[in-house]
Amino acid sequence: MGLFNIFSKKQQKENLNKGLENTRKSVFSKISKAVAGKSKVDEEVLDNLEEALVMSDVGVHTTLKIIERIEERVAREKYLGTDELNMILRSEIEKLLLENNTGDDEDFELPTESKPYVIMVVGVNGVGKTTTIGKLAYNFSAVGKKVILGAADTFRAAAVKQLSIWADRVGVPIVSQGMGADPASVAYDTVKSAISQDADVVIIDTAGRLHNKVNLMNELSKISRVVQKLIPDAPHEILLILDASTGQNAIEQARQFIAATEVNAIALTKLDGTAKGGVVIGVSDQFKIPVKYIGVGEKMEDLQIFNRSSFVESLFA
Repeated sequence: MGLFNIFSKKQQKENLNKGLENTRKSVFSKISKAVAGKSKVDEEVLDNLEEALVMSDVGVHTTLKIIERIEERVAREKYLGTDELNMILRSEIEKLLLENNTGDDEDFELPTESKPYVIMVVGVNGVGKTTTIGKLAYNFSAVGKKVILGAADTFRAAAVKQLSIWADRVGVPIVSQGMGADPASVAYDTVKSAISQDADVVIIDTAGRLHNKVNLMNELSKISRVVQKLIPDAPHEILLILDASTGQNAIEQARQFIAATEVNAIALTKLDGTAKGGVVIGVSDQFKIPVKYIGVGEKMEDLQIFNRSSFVESLFA
């Protein structure tokens, strides 16, 4: 590993620690209160811990699973001091993320057998969808990948304009037909252009409305069918963008989009501006879909590959 990569990894770790600062302070202040004055883990401590995790937006379902596992450990080991609770909690959270196949990767790499690799990005307006696409384009370009963007969110003129600004900023081509154009047509032209230019990755923006799930599902299905005329197994990745600062609302949005389309990857944005970072754990556990990216700041480098070991280490730093 070169000096630049060593510096880059160090910087990423610092950015992650800073981005999770609000969550870390919130979670551990609640946990500290949960065990205050106690010398061992008993029923009261577990009740207080359960409340602390729920309040940290881990979610009721996932919290109960974690508490149950800690109860089993307490019963097995008979005596467990509260000073060991952080270590056990850390262990159980990392196990959950491992079970859900979340956080294995470290770099912006792509499967070599899929070229171009087609990513269709979904999510409601306001979660940072277009910004995340721009940051993805930057990070893929930074590791030498040729990127093409597709402005298929033709429902809003602002979305097309914003994506064009990002394309200019990052220095990647964009395929756009303007507001009101057929999204599937834009997606088709984008993939066709990517094939002709020997691009490595295609990132397609889509409309972010949930008021009519039937229309949304039909639109996304049409985009997939049209793209498959050019690449039979595309899109390779349907990436759902969620705003971590909305906590349990993010989980509800995930539930609706997963019902509407075949989401196989999740990105959680705005972790740096919230104390609700526990939602990463809840989303991963409830939907069994890997959290692939997290946003921990406003800079283009602040979109990171989600790595469970780094996340848990930072959360418990």
